[in-house]
Amino acid sequence: MQITRQADYALRAMIYLAQMEPNRRASTSQIAGDQRIPPSFLAKIISQLSIAGLIHTSRGARGGVSLARSPEEISVLEVVEAIDGPIALNECTDNPENCPFGPSCLLRPLWCDTQAELVNRLRSTTFAQILPKQGA
Repeated sequence: MQITRQADYALRAMIYLAQMEPNRRASTSQIAGDQRIPPSFLAKIISQLSIAGLIHTSRGARGGVSLARSPEEISVLEVVEAIDGPIALNECTDNPENCPFGPSCLLRPLWCDTQAELVNRLRSTTFAQILPKQGA
């Protein structure tokens, strides 16, 4: 399993926004330049994050992008799922009928447990936890 490049860019954009002072906005060109994200790719990502309710966008001279909630309230899982959809290590984890071995499959419990651990870890990790500690 590998996080898509789009999800990685989305996470980097969110970290950039989380590091800003509250009530500040960043232009997409600032984010793209500082995070080395192709601007056209970032535009699609910003749209998806906005639809998911994770960021606010505004146009105009004083426009830009900002977090919709505080970094303490936004999990890594929310961002990954906004971009890539639900996490699935194997097609059988969410739909056991897709396994040709059915209930006798010896690997499905491992995939399900591993997926649950990953989802729980990403759900419990907020952007505030990722940011460097003040004074560190």
